[in-house]
Amino acid sequence: MLLGIDIGTSASKGVLADHRGRVLRRAERAHRVSMPRPGWFEHDAETVWWADFRAIARELGAVGQPIEALAVSGIGPCLLPADDGGQPLRPAILYGVDTRAGLEIAELTDELGADTVLERSGSPLTSQAVGPKLRWLARHEPQVWKDTRMLLMASSFLVHRLTGRYVLDHQSASQCVPMYDLVACDWARDWADSVAPGLPLPELAWPAEIVGHLTARAAAETGLPAGLPVTTGTIDAWAEAAGIGAREPGDTMIMYGTTLFLTQVLTAPRPHPGLWTTRGTRPGTYTSAAGMATSGAVTEWLRTLVGGEFGDLGDAASAVPPGSRGLLVLPYFAGERTPLFDPNARGVIAGLTLTHARAELYRAVLEGIGYGVRHNLEAMADAGGAAARLIAVGGGTRGGLWTRIVSDITGLPQQLPAETIGAALGDARLAAEALGLPTADWNPIVETVEPDPAHTAQYDRYYRHYRTLYESTRATAHFLAAEQHRTS
Repeated sequence: MLLGIDIGTSASKGVLADHRGRVLRRAERAHRVSMPRPGWFEHDAETVWWADFRAIARELGAVGQPIEALAVSGIGPCLLPADDGGQPLRPAILYGVDTRAGLEIAELTDELGADTVLERSGSPLTSQAVGPKLRWLARHEPQVWKDTRMLLMASSFLVHRLTGRYVLDHQSASQCVPMYDLVACDWARDWADSVAPGLPLPELAWPAEIVGHLTARAAAETGLPAGLPVTTGTIDAWAEAAGIGAREPGDTMIMYGTTLFLTQVLTAPRPHPGLWTTRGTRPGTYTSAAGMATSGAVTEWLRTLVGGEFGDLGDAASAVPPGSRGLLVLPYFAGERTPLFDPNARGVIAGLTLTHARAELYRAVLEGIGYGVRHNLEAMADAGGAAARLIAVGGGTRGGLWTRIVSDITGLPQQLPAETIGAALGDARLAAEALGLPTADWNPIVETVEPDPAHTAQYDRYYRHYRTLYESTRATAHFLAAEQHRTS
């Protein structure tokens, strides 16, 4: 068996898969994100990452099947400062949804130059970047910074806890902007010394490399066998892409989760000021990546607000025509990442009347996220990376309504693999590749969602107004965001 475990934003999941990629057992643990202040998103590494991992490992390990290798993934890029023994010094600061380091982003952009950063690191300095968060830590929590000897993410924290190795995969490291040189495929030591002076940086490896073996102590805590090979692992979205076989140039994954993420395989870097360009999961590959700050988080907010279950809301929304009877939503409820990079953007529901009910609201939210997908795909095309194949994964693919809406809005078909909840399966696939096992037949495509041209024409009209609505309301959104920060 191959064991894969993924630490997600709102849940951790694990699978046991055989050599053919068949999932034989699954396990899951739900958890919450801590939001101590507006714009702050955190996880406690001990009570979320490690506790979830141990519980899932014990549940799946108890099956009694021999496990040959383990790979892990997790949300990222994150900043978990740890001491020289790998003990967390504070909760982990999460990826681009955490917007606390706005001042530091501006400072570093001025110091290094926006164009220079984009050319060397492949991505602009944004809330997704780890570098500004390190500077924020040094400025606002100096005692924590003084004791920090390790820069960990969810996957590398688990690898260190399991093997004792301080190592990070190239893909994750390439999102530690501006501390990684995308072309040199190594740490940018001069910029790293400027951003985080004196911080020892982890060794670099590829996600499917075996970097260590389970220690006796980790075996006792997890129930897994001592000596089990452990790979480097990576960030969950890239593990998910590995799980669906997105390997060819132009292969583009859409991950429908708490947030929405897109990755596209490239053979050469194509930096774009509205996207992230990173290393791929294999040597010689790159990815163009995009991410919306919220997607499933907004649908959950609305479901909680109006009551009901997702299945009932989806059924009701399916009966509503495209355009939601004249509603338009900007889904920027936690700011927006690509391609706006605006942490002070805010959600807007335009066109409300007394005749609108929760069915129209729910569909309008799904459509708003679909317009955001189209906006990001257009940015990828502008960078020279038009999507050759779209593969949809994640919890939002259930029921079919959301994927139909997105295909109608973009005018593009989406392929659905047999397993659509796949970061943990992607981990198992990376573990198999680390052992030299063939994986070409893992997780085949079983369905294709085709766009309806009539619906696409209708959505074209709405999309133009979606793009102008943000520009028209940006000043008001920024004023309200400032008020929210002032009164928090």
